[in-house]
Amino acid sequence: MPQKSARLRELISAGGIFLQPWVGCALHAKLAESLGFKAVGISGSNVSGHILGIPDVGLITLTELAQNTQRICGAVDIPVMVDCDTGFGNAINVRRTVSAVIKAGAAGLFIEDQVAPKRCGFVKGKEILPLDEALGKYRAALDARDELDGDFVIMARTDARGAAGGSLEECIARLRAYKQAGVDMVYAEALQSMDELRTVRAAVEGPFFVTTKAIQPAPTLEQLREAGVCMAAPHPARAGNMAVWDLLQIAKTKGRSAAVAYAAMSKNHSLAGAGISTLFGRPKLRE
Repeated sequence: MPQKSARLRELISAGGIFLQPWVGCALHAKLAESLGFKAVGISGSNVSGHILGIPDVGLITLTELAQNTQRICGAVDIPVMVDCDTGFGNAINVRRTVSAVIKAGAAGLFIEDQVAPKRCGFVKGKEILPLDEALGKYRAALDARDELDGDFVIMARTDARGAAGGSLEECIARLRAYKQAGVDMVYAEALQSMDELRTVRAAVEGPFFVTTKAIQPAPTLEQLREAGVCMAAPHPARAGNMAVWDLLQIAKTKGRSAAVAYAAMSKNHSLAGAGISTLFGRPKLRE
C-alpha cells in the first residue's frame, strides 16, 4: 500500500471531490475512519477547543500540535492533513514545523498567509503578510518537505479575501503566486459567493479547496464538485459539542434519571454498550 502522503496526493489529484472531516482528537479520527472516510484533517480550531479549551487565535504551540498529530496519526491508517496556522514563525520556523509534522506521521499540511498572531478565518481585522514574505515561507515548506517526503502535500491558504483592505483580486493574485512557487494545492478562505468561487477557480490551476461558511445558501457537494473544488471539509465535532451540552443540561435541570432516560434513547446506536470499546480495538486485545 502506498504511504499515506502518496494516498492523499492521489485523492486531491483524482479529478473529483472527496470528503475530509476536520477533527480535533484521535477519537474523532477513528470515528471517521470506521465510517469509511478516506482522509481526515486536524483543525486548529478543534484542537484549540477539544485539547486545550482555548479559542482559535493562534495560541497553540508547535509542540502541542505535533504531539496531537502524532496521537491522531497513530490511531488511524488513513491520511491526515494538518492545519498549521501561520507555520509558527518565519521561514526558518516553517522548516521546523514541516519536519515535525512529517515526523509525527501526517500526509500533508496547510499554512496561511496571515500575520501572527492569527485570527480565525471569519473574524474581522485579519492582516496578511507581504507577498514576498509569504512566498518565502511556502518555499521553505517545500524545501523541508523535499528533504523528508516528496509526496507530502503542501497546501497554501490565503486570507486575502477577508483581510483588512483585502479583495477578490488580491486573493487570486496570491493563489497564483503560491501555485507558481510550487505548492501542491491552494486554499481560498472566506469567499462570499459561488460566483466568487467560480471566478477564483477559473483563474487558478491545480487542486483547489475553499471554505463555504460565508456562502448562502450553503452549496451542495455536487455544486462544489462542478465548480472544481477537490475536497470538502465537514466539522462533525461541533455536533458532538452540542450533544454533550444538551445531555449535561438535562442532568443539571432534571436530574440523573432524566439524563439516563435521554441516554437510553441511543441504546441501539452503533457506539452504545461495547460499541465504543470495539472501535478502540478491544476485541483485538482480547484475542
